[in-house]
Amino acid sequence: MAIEVFNRVEKKYLLYQDTYEKLIQRLEDYMELDVYNKDQKQYSIANIYYDTPSDELIRNSLEQPVYKEKLRLRSYGAVQEGDMVFLEIKKKFGGVVNKRRTSFLLSEAYLYLEEQKQPKEAYYINRQVLHEVDAFLKRYFLLPKVFLAYDRIAFVGKEEKEFRVTFDTNIRTRRERLRLEEGMDGIPLLDKGIWLMEVKIMGAAPLWFTHLLSEYQIYPVSFSKYGTEYKRYLLQQNLLKGEEILCLNQLLHQQVSQHYQFAQPY
Repeated sequence: MAIEVFNRVEKKYLLYQDTYEKLIQRLEDYMELDVYNKDQKQYSIANIYYDTPSDELIRNSLEQPVYKEKLRLRSYGAVQEGDMVFLEIKKKFGGVVNKRRTSFLLSEAYLYLEEQKQPKEAYYINRQVLHEVDAFLKRYFLLPKVFLAYDRIAFVGKEEKEFRVTFDTNIRTRRERLRLEEGMDGIPLLDKGIWLMEVKIMGAAPLWFTHLLSEYQIYPVSFSKYGTEYKRYLLQQNLLKGEEILCLNQLLHQQVSQHYQFAQPY
């Protein structure tokens, strides 16, 4: 049964290219590449985020409440209707992330999410998670809102197997063609050469890793891919109304620079 359940703390950091390159060289002493990073190549992750017509879920998330939740459909690489994907509920309470997911055929996932047609019994579907999604769909009227994809390099600890560090780049989004089989293209979310590092831990980070963060002056940030896309969308709406005169990319760059502290080149 293709089911994964995560309870962990996730911390995020924004890195420039040169800091990223230096850091991964040091990580190789303690960590190894994920099995999906064959031949040290990046793998792509694509998501469809579901939200209410009024964007209730992402608006609530941006207010940084004690509890927040989201629903997304995820694939690893490009897919077609007969391929397997993951339906995920992600919740965060008091800084701890709980993620529950189950596999679907892509065609089944669309019928379930958009027409409420229950999938047939299958070995890859976890019914307990499906019941949780049922309850989620009863609380909210959801629509596909955003396609969001990125390329990832992931490391796992050689000894601390529960310790995971991922690096995402080429984050791109779109608000049309909201189907996973409709291609992996989109509008870049961040400037070229910026990496989003996510540290996923069950407890405290290893001491050697905290020393590396201190050595390279890398500091945590509050960053959401979907949240940043939504802010850009709002800025774009203002532009379309003639309320702003700067280009959208300049506005986003100003926003990120003001609110997120990048690790400085070492």
